[in-house]
Amino acid sequence: MTFLGISAFYHDSAACLVRDGDVVAAVQEERFTRCKHDASFPVNAVRYCLAEGQLNLSDVDYVVFYDKPFIKFERLLETYIGFAPRGYRTFHMAMPLWLREKLFQRRFLGNELKKINGKFDAEDQLLFTEHHLSHAASAFFPSPFQEAVVLTMDGVGEWATTTAANGFGNQLKIFKEIHFPHSLGLLYSAFTYYAGFKVNSGEYKLMGLAPYGRPRFVKKILDNLLDLKEDGSFHLSMSYFNYCTGLTMTSSKFDELFGAPARKSSGILTQHYMDIAASIQAVLDEIVLRITRSLALETGSKNLCLAGGVALNCVTNGKIRRDGRFDKIWIQPAAGDAGGALGAALAAHYLYAGHERHLNGAGIDSMKGSYLGPSYSQKTIEERLLAVGAKFKVYASSDLINECVKALKDGKSLGWFQGRMEFGPRALGARSILGDARSPKMQSVLNRRVKRRESFRPFAPAILREDVDDWFDLDIDSPYMLFVERVKAERCKILSSGEKHLSGIEKLNVLRSEIPAVTHVDYSSRVQTVHRETNSRFHDLLNAFKELTGCPVLVNTSFNRRGEPIVCTPEDAFRCFMETDIEALAIGDCYLRKEAQDAVFHKGRTSSLMD
Repeated sequence: MTFLGISAFYHDSAACLVRDGDVVAAVQEERFTRCKHDASFPVNAVRYCLAEGQLNLSDVDYVVFYDKPFIKFERLLETYIGFAPRGYRTFHMAMPLWLREKLFQRRFLGNELKKINGKFDAEDQLLFTEHHLSHAASAFFPSPFQEAVVLTMDGVGEWATTTAANGFGNQLKIFKEIHFPHSLGLLYSAFTYYAGFKVNSGEYKLMGLAPYGRPRFVKKILDNLLDLKEDGSFHLSMSYFNYCTGLTMTSSKFDELFGAPARKSSGILTQHYMDIAASIQAVLDEIVLRITRSLALETGSKNLCLAGGVALNCVTNGKIRRDGRFDKIWIQPAAGDAGGALGAALAAHYLYAGHERHLNGAGIDSMKGSYLGPSYSQKTIEERLLAVGAKFKVYASSDLINECVKALKDGKSLGWFQGRMEFGPRALGARSILGDARSPKMQSVLNRRVKRRESFRPFAPAILREDVDDWFDLDIDSPYMLFVERVKAERCKILSSGEKHLSGIEKLNVLRSEIPAVTHVDYSSRVQTVHRETNSRFHDLLNAFKELTGCPVLVNTSFNRRGEPIVCTPEDAFRCFMETDIEALAIGDCYLRKEAQDAVFHKGRTSSLMD
């Protein structure tokens, strides 16, 4: 049987095709529309998934939506009634949209799908799963475990914000829930807002900022903002938050508690907000550790699966791993709402249709490295590059690798566009910008001249799986860049007394290890292990770099500029290449040098830099 999963209408719309339990394709809509976090109906993503499966929509048995709109509408109504008369303004704004579109989502979805294929029958072919069941299914069913406890944590689905489930074989059953408005995701997003970052996209920034601060507000948060129990269950004190009924995440009482107003996005990042970031990260760590310890004790399971937006907090994930309550942990790489499309399709395949689940026996997950998006043939790449006026040379595979390695060794940044695009928020060596991790300047160069983002944000290392425990305090697979671990002590530099006493952003330019470009100020790194089985060309590149330099580590960051989605097509890659200071680009077997491109493109690049 074939199932098409869809997530949409909140953020990160996506589609996924599952055939006979095999994940055929999955992709976010933003990659096609170039609108970051696009929430619209994922028509382009649906069309891609069908094309990848060589199917028409009429060949699909069921289309499965990732949550239940009626229950969500019920929560919205009850929330506004419960807080009345506060929140009338947002109630007045939200109701027309809900009544016009979201309350009648079956009809809306049916109409959109009929545009793709007029024979689609929403009454017989459209299913709905619950939001957190979709998350849980996306975590357990692709995992390599026959049995596991499954923890999902996000902002909110219909009512649930945190759930625990038991997974066994083809069965998955939620047995615990925490309900809105008490939410770990919304708690962390409230601090994201307070620190001046955008909710639903700036949480990564808050996590990256935390090591620059001191967790001096932890007690204040625990004493005032929430009632935390020993098992990790909690209730928030809602007088400090506005997200139920207001247009902001936090209230004036929140500002008074922490002694300063919410930072404007253009405001200076003072030590106060760095300490705020450090404090809420410490609180999140403590809450999640209490939950996972309680679940390990209650269930006796040795395997843990994670999904939901909070599962993208790789600092907390590293803490769970080192806590040792579970022998093995598997995290869905598309843990946010995009992954809900995958979970909806898998939930329908196993829970609705009742199909048996068969593991591969090798302890490997079924995500195919998360390389589930579009790819392009060499012929197509060449035709498209020629059409946009790109100048390139075509190399045999080994020669291309050698050219790339020489560029990296010379300190150049390299755009790397190979094979199928990644599903989820991380670039994993298919749509990546790469650099020499040994370079003291690479972190600053990539942030300032390529990504054009905040200087404090760290970069992740990609490393050969076989070498990971020589460089990091990690001895397991981490293919999806979802665990933060420390650089090995013997690879680290001893700081001078003056360097040890630096604070805040002053810490940024201190060299801390042999691979300074990927060593954060607390000696941590968000590690990606690269495996020949899932990405042989990226593995070959790292191996060749190791042979030339003795170092099996490269900087790996997503191939995009600030505010844009990861590149999808050869044209996207060429445009990003020309509008930034990326110096070399490998697309398939084509190799492009910046200096070889026509002057008209350089002129366009200059004006872009001035915008």
